[in-house]
Order: sequence, then C-alpha cells, then structure tokens
Amino acid sequence: NNMNANMPKPIKKFARLVSDQSGLALTEFALSLPILMMLSVSFVELASYINAHMRVSQIALSVADNTGRVRQTIDITDVDASMIGARISGENINFANHGRVILSMVEPNGRPSPNTGQKITWQRCFGLKNAASSYGAEGAGATNATYVAGFGPTGNKIAAGTGEGLMFVEVVYDYQTIFPVGDALVNSLAGKTIRSTAAYPVRERTNNTLYNGSGITGNGLRLCSSYSAT
Repeated sequence: NNMNANMPKPIKKFARLVSDQSGLALTEFALSLPILMMLSVSFVELASYINAHMRVSQIALSVADNTGRVRQTIDITDVDASMIGARISGENINFANHGRVILSMVEPNGRPSPNTGQKITWQRCFGLKNAASSYGAEGAGATNATYVAGFGPTGNKIAAGTGEGLMFVEVVYDYQTIFPVGDALVNSLAGKTIRSTAAYPVRERTNNTLYNGSGITGNGLRLCSSYSAT
C-alpha cells in the first residue's frame, strides 16, 4: 500500500486498469456463446434422433402385436385400425409424411421338398415414403424354397411354424431434423433413414386369409401400391 501511495498518478491509473476484471467474464461469455449454442443444438438434435429411433421401433412392435392378436379371422378393418394407430403414434415425428409401414402375413408355403419354405400370403402398407419391403412382396416364396430360413435381417431371421402364422413388420422413416441448419452432427442426421423390424406369432387364428367384410375401397385397403398419409 505504501508503495502504491508513492507511485506517480499515471502509473497508478495504469495499475488500476490492469487489475480491473469487471468486464472479463462478460467478454469470455460472449466469445464462448456460439460454441455453447452449437453444443446445445447438437445435444437437442441427438436426443430428438434417439427419440425418433425409439418411436419407429415402437410402431413396428405395435403393428405386429396388434395384428397378431386378432383371433379367428382377420379383416382389412383390423389392418386399417393398426395403421391408424401407427399414424397417431408417429405424429410427433411426422411419420405419415416421411415413413412407411410394411406389414406381411408370413406362413409356411405348404410345398413339398425341395420347395418347402415360407411365403408372404398378403402384404399391406401405410405412409407416403416410397419404400418397398427388403424381403419380398406379396406372394414371395409361395412356390419355392427361397425363404426356407424365414424373413428378417441376416443372422436374425424368423419363420412361422407348421400350421402357424407370423405378422412381420418393417418400418422405414427418414429423420426430420429440428434445426434446419447446424453443425456436422445435425447435418449428418438430416434425412437419415431409420429402419426397424418386428415380428409376432398369430394367436388363436388358423385362417389367415385377409377378408374385406365391409367392402372397403381406396386407401382403406392399405395396398402397397398406394401411398397415403391418412
């Protein structure tokens, strides 16, 4: 203190200026704000992507389970109800406009050896995304052993037992980012295709013919040759 008292006035003023840090924190915050904002955007976008992944998986499981639970006989109205459920479940990710549900009724083809295998008895779809089944269209495997190992990804195929049926579902969705512009992470997630498959055995239903008892027409038939977001 005595030393400061003996300093010339110009030097005192300079010393006070050097020791004054009142604006340092604000300056540091201003410099780091863009980085913090970019990190925040990345974390929010990544959380949204994980949520979309979970939602796609839930849609696949729900459609397979609900259609597998239909007892005695199955009607197009049962399939339509499951597709409507998928649309509602995917509303928060805009699934109807950017996704596709492909539901396949899988059964043994009933052919003698060497053509014994699995077949897609019928197939129905929902969503505007232009995507086909990765494993075959309606009628696939009906006359040959192409699908003797069943349907599904390599190393994780599933097949229906003799006299049984299997509801096999594929869901495809193009991820929609929250932020239109972001860092490399956000940009890499934009439009990224999310896929999920699920399968449930048919319960207490021996006749797997798809009926149309109400005479439904148009999009209500859920044909895979048509595309609808409703």
